[in-house]
Amino acid sequence: MKYWNRFSLMAICCLISVVFSGCATVKEMGKGFIGVSTLVLDQKRKDALKKSFALDYNGCYVKVKEILKGNEKEKESPIYAQDAKKKMIAVYLGQTDTTPVGIFFTEEAGGNTLIEISSPSTYAKEEIANRIFTGLDELIKPKIEEKKNNVKEESGN
Repeated sequence: MKYWNRFSLMAICCLISVVFSGCATVKEMGKGFIGVSTLVLDQKRKDALKKSFALDYNGCYVKVKEILKGNEKEKESPIYAQDAKKKMIAVYLGQTDTTPVGIFFTEEAGGNTLIEISSPSTYAKEEIANRIFTGLDELIKPKIEEKKNNVKEESGN
C-alpha cells in the first residue's frame, strides 16, 4: 500500500508537469526521441546563412529539393521533415551523416525568395548552403545571360 501511494504521487506529479509544460513540448520530445526534431534548427535560424534569389517560392522550393537529391558530383541529403506552415525543409547532411540542416524559405517583394540555411554544425550549414546557393545561381545565371544576348541581338538589327 505504501508503494502504491508513492507510485500514485509520482504519476500525478509527472502528469502535472506534462500538462503545465504544454503539448508542444511533449510533441517535440517525441520527435527528439525518434530523431526527427526540428527545434534546434529553429533555434539556430538566427545564425543562418542567407541569400535571396529571383525565383518565386514554389519554383525555389522545387529546385532546392532537386538539388538535395544529389548527382554524380554531389551526395544526396535525405529529407526527414517538411513543414508547409514554417516553409521549411529539414535534411540530414548525408545518408550516413545525420547532422540536421534546416532550409527556410521566406517570400519577398518582387517575387523573390530568401533562403536561410541553419544547423548546429557550421560545416553542415556551409556544405548545404554552398550546394543550394551554387545550384540556384547556376539556374538563374543562364536566364540573365540569355536576356542580355537577346538585347544585343535586337539592338544590332
